[in-house]
Amino acid sequence: MIFFNKKSQKKKLSVELVSMRLVSQQDMDSCLQELQEKSADDDQLIRLLERKNLITSFQAGRLKNNELDGLVLGDNKLMYQNASGSFARVYRAASLIDGRMVGVKVLRQRWAQDPETVKMFHREAEVCKQFQHKNIVPIYNVGVQDDTHYFTMEFVEGGNLRDFITIRKKLSPVEAINYTVDICEGLEYANRLGYTHRDMKPTNVLMSIQGVAKLIDFGLAGEDDASGAGEAHQRAVEYGTLEKSTGAPRNDPRSDLYFVGTIFYELLCGKPPFPRTKDIEERKRPSRYSQVPPITTIEPGLPASVVNVLEKLMAYQPVQRYQSATDAIQDLLEVRAQLDETGTVNKPAEVKTSAEQELKMAIAPPTILCVENRPKHQDVLREYLTKHGYRVLILSDVERALNRIKENAPDCVVFMEDSIGPGAVEAFTNSLELDADLAAVLVLSEKNGGVKKTLHKTDRSRILVQPIKIRNLRAKIQKVLQHQLNDSAELTAH
Repeated sequence: MIFFNKKSQKKKLSVELVSMRLVSQQDMDSCLQELQEKSADDDQLIRLLERKNLITSFQAGRLKNNELDGLVLGDNKLMYQNASGSFARVYRAASLIDGRMVGVKVLRQRWAQDPETVKMFHREAEVCKQFQHKNIVPIYNVGVQDDTHYFTMEFVEGGNLRDFITIRKKLSPVEAINYTVDICEGLEYANRLGYTHRDMKPTNVLMSIQGVAKLIDFGLAGEDDASGAGEAHQRAVEYGTLEKSTGAPRNDPRSDLYFVGTIFYELLCGKPPFPRTKDIEERKRPSRYSQVPPITTIEPGLPASVVNVLEKLMAYQPVQRYQSATDAIQDLLEVRAQLDETGTVNKPAEVKTSAEQELKMAIAPPTILCVENRPKHQDVLREYLTKHGYRVLILSDVERALNRIKENAPDCVVFMEDSIGPGAVEAFTNSLELDADLAAVLVLSEKNGGVKKTLHKTDRSRILVQPIKIRNLRAKIQKVLQHQLNDSAELTAH
């Protein structure tokens, strides 16, 4: 340990801290002035800087140990250590350009001389720099400074999913589904670009304070190509065991889904599906993954639909598992739509259908035109409404929808304003004018919910405001169609 006790040496430390940009010249001058009349050493200067919140306790500890290297990497000063793993540490840092908080991942020095590990570390950064998705933590810059390898990324205020579970213990089925959908959407995006994650676990999912789950650590990511790229890279023991014992192909996206299932399991009951252990031999046993205790032994009250999705995610044989993240998302959204806030299944009786309407639907299913431009939402609407006896058409464009109404009107049209924008309100009004027999439903975004008060509701129109459940949308569709049916019956009687 080195301390600079002489005044000239104290000045050397102060100059170095300013040149590093750890402390501004103005702040340093103020501190030196305060210490001028005292017999002060560097330790006192460090304590004063810390007391004035000009440096953090983490920075102070490094300075006391004369560990100045790496406190500033590129244009970022490290503030605190957030996480530590076998290969790297993650720090909260402040940008010296604009002051914003960023995350900095730093390769441990003992691996800096290992070419394969350095290559894998930089590969993770380059892979993730391609990703631009709300459920994947973005990478900003990659750098090397005095043999220190690092990259910067979004700083997610909120911690990882394991810390979250430790505090919350277990979540309601609806909340657990929400976070699992976030995870699957991140994987779905990476899969489209040709990558699998290869290390899905709660510590590799960050939770923002806005309640959004974001994937990190694609260090073991597999490339879905024929070049063999990435085969030399390490893969998690769990993935290797699962794939070898089931004969799964290299970089199988279904392997990620199995381990998404283990996260979903833990969110639902607060316990992992198998005990955590550092014992490599235990982690290499296939029975660890094939003989998971049914979640109903821990949480017997879970809805059957939730258990079914979990069991399909964690099916031991890949062919029995979800074949893609998209498939899993669709089922998760469908199940969520069937649950109320407490996580219990809504009774079918809550949405009633008259015998007359059921008969008409059986003979000639009503046609529902949904104006929605988000592919996943389109799939959910199509699957759910088709399952409940409707013929479903999907259009992404308002103008095309209005033209369809003019030429061959459906029985009901649904406008999703949070998807297609403010033009949905005008289109909703115009659609009712285009066809006197048309039923219409407008779903306003939460932000634009106040518009509802300005719109006139009729027997054949309904207005909803997000957030809504798909069953509520179906109820409104049935309501306006029932009025349409009643009006037709009255005309026939006359």
